[in-house]
Amino acid sequence: MRRHHQPQGRKGFTLIELLVVILILAVLAALIVPRVVNRSSDAKRAAARSDLAALGRSIEQFRLDVGRYPTQEEGLEALRTSPGDTSGWRGPYLTKPIPADPWGYDYVYEFPGVDGDDSYVLLSLGSDGADGGTGEAEDIVESGE
Repeated sequence: MRRHHQPQGRKGFTLIELLVVILILAVLAALIVPRVVNRSSDAKRAAARSDLAALGRSIEQFRLDVGRYPTQEEGLEALRTSPGDTSGWRGPYLTKPIPADPWGYDYVYEFPGVDGDDSYVLLSLGSDGADGGTGEAEDIVESGE
């Protein structure tokens, strides 16, 4: 009976080689993960700006039809359902429910605006849901005049 002789070669990786590969993967992950997380934050801020711009356009359409901005009491809901005593309302100005911001908080509508004149302010309070903040927690503001 003949025996097949297998050449004396390596059959696997050494522990050192495996550790080097794991170290390289860890270094790559340490470089890539913070960038991906930061992109998520940027995407949420961009989505909030986009939502605020769309809400602002709807508020402006309301003003063109009704002759005024929604009152503080009417709020953004006036874009979906007619305030009872309003003539000229041709809505709904939003076909979908009023969205929450990307962090799950309600958008804030203030009327009159900061100067107390005939303007409004729309804002997202950022990731912390509170006034002010920096970075991802910074407020995002849209105003109309």
